[in-house]
Amino acid sequence: MWPYPFWIAHRGAGKLAPENTLAAFRLGAAHGWRMAECDVKLSQDGVPFLMHDATLERTTSGHGAAGERPWGQLAQLDAGGWHSRRYAGEPLPTLENVARWCLANGVLLDLEIKPTPGQDEITGQTVAACAAALWADAPVPPLLTSFSVPALQAAQRAAPRLPRGLLLDTLPPGWQATAQALQCVALVCNHQLWTPALVAEAKALDLRCLSYTVNDEAEARRLISLGTDGIVSDAVDLFCPARGQALADAQPGAAQGGASS
Repeated sequence: MWPYPFWIAHRGAGKLAPENTLAAFRLGAAHGWRMAECDVKLSQDGVPFLMHDATLERTTSGHGAAGERPWGQLAQLDAGGWHSRRYAGEPLPTLENVARWCLANGVLLDLEIKPTPGQDEITGQTVAACAAALWADAPVPPLLTSFSVPALQAAQRAAPRLPRGLLLDTLPPGWQATAQALQCVALVCNHQLWTPALVAEAKALDLRCLSYTVNDEAEARRLISLGTDGIVSDAVDLFCPARGQALADAQPGAAQGGASS
């Protein structure tokens, strides 16, 4: 049985709080979301921490490549002031920080492995091994996703029991064989890629169909009507649980699961 809710908060709380911080996770949960997506990479000294970009400038007070800094330096950065004064001083969280918060608060996780360029295999290996240890006793493990096939291959070797999802922005030749070789449970596509034919093909391969990043109600309705299984969204204040479930219930044959999001 698929254990994950339909609605997944992008980077914690979309754009309402500084992305990939515990403040964002708290705000997303306050809006009723029971699953969040986040990005994880490695510090220079191998600590898994949350950050999307390869460089520090956009979302922190630092400069340069994030993966070239030891955790001791990264931990001192302001990861909230760029967003708004309210969040000034918010730190970058480690994967361990996030795991402990999620487990304590009943929030599930879509954990995107986001390697620093050239660090795909070690990032996939380390993140998967850490996730397996952190969620060892959890009833529902995190879903490991990535655009990087080498990162997912390394994750598969390091923690074969953790579920994996292949992220795609386009449909490359042979994606089906890649997903099967990785023993993926989900295909996570740019929402514009989903068509009735692609949904049917994915489901024939026993893959769940997830979409990113959907902030428009009309597009959410289209994806629900196609029978897809999950939506990653910034619009945590629009697609609240009651609102999201109402959208799902309004579609004939729509995927269920929104009530727990």
